[in-house]
Formats: sequence, structure tokens, C-alpha cells
Amino acid sequence: MNQPLDIESRIRSASSIGTKPISPTPTGTGGLDFGKVLSEQSLAAATAQAGIKISGHAQTRLASRQIALTSEDVAKVGHAMTQAAAKGAKDSLFLMDKTALVVSVANRTVITAVSREALKENIFTNIDSAMFL
Repeated sequence: MNQPLDIESRIRSASSIGTKPISPTPTGTGGLDFGKVLSEQSLAAATAQAGIKISGHAQTRLASRQIALTSEDVAKVGHAMTQAAAKGAKDSLFLMDKTALVVSVANRTVITAVSREALKENIFTNIDSAMFL
């Protein structure tokens, strides 16, 4: 005959099945970095406000090359895209203080990003204009 388990034993046995305790993961080992999440959210808000998009490829390049765009940078890029469109540009190279961006003016999208240090001996093709921001 089965003996009834008290409620506390039932809870303990049910909570230990297939679970492990949740502990905070240090940054750099797969955990979320609050500063990074916050900066990504502010970048998303800035791009929405400026009416531009950053392609997945460009986001990867920004992250891998450790390039941080501020909301002011994003506003400059949005304004520059408007100016370039008025001149008939389709694909442009925007040279900023520390970054070069290749943008699709027609789609208002940042296609890729290169740090200023990595610009030496690089060739940019398929652009029809360049702007210094």
C-alpha cells in the first residue's frame, strides 16, 4: 500500500525534476550585458527616429569591429542620407570621424561599417558618391 507523501516532500521532488538552479551568468560567458542591451535599444530608437535601418550585416560588422554609433551619429547619417538622395545618390560612402559607412540611400539602410584604422588599402566599389560627416 502506498504511503501518502506530505505536501512539502511533494513540492521538493516536483521542483527538482529536470531543473537546475538559476544563477546569474557573468558577462562574456553567454550572459546578457546590461550596458550592451541598453545601447542596442537606444541605437534602435535613434535609427527609428532618424528613419534609417542598419542591416544585419552592418550590425555584425559594428559589433565585430567594436564600432559604437551614438544617437548623434545616427542623426547625422539620417540627415546625410536625405542630402544624398536630393543629389540623386543611390549608394554612398559616408566618412565619419572614426568610421566609414557604406549606405543604400534609396533604401535608407546602412550596409556595412569599417573602422578608420581598417580603411588603409581598402577599396570601396559599387558606390556613386561619398560624403564627409
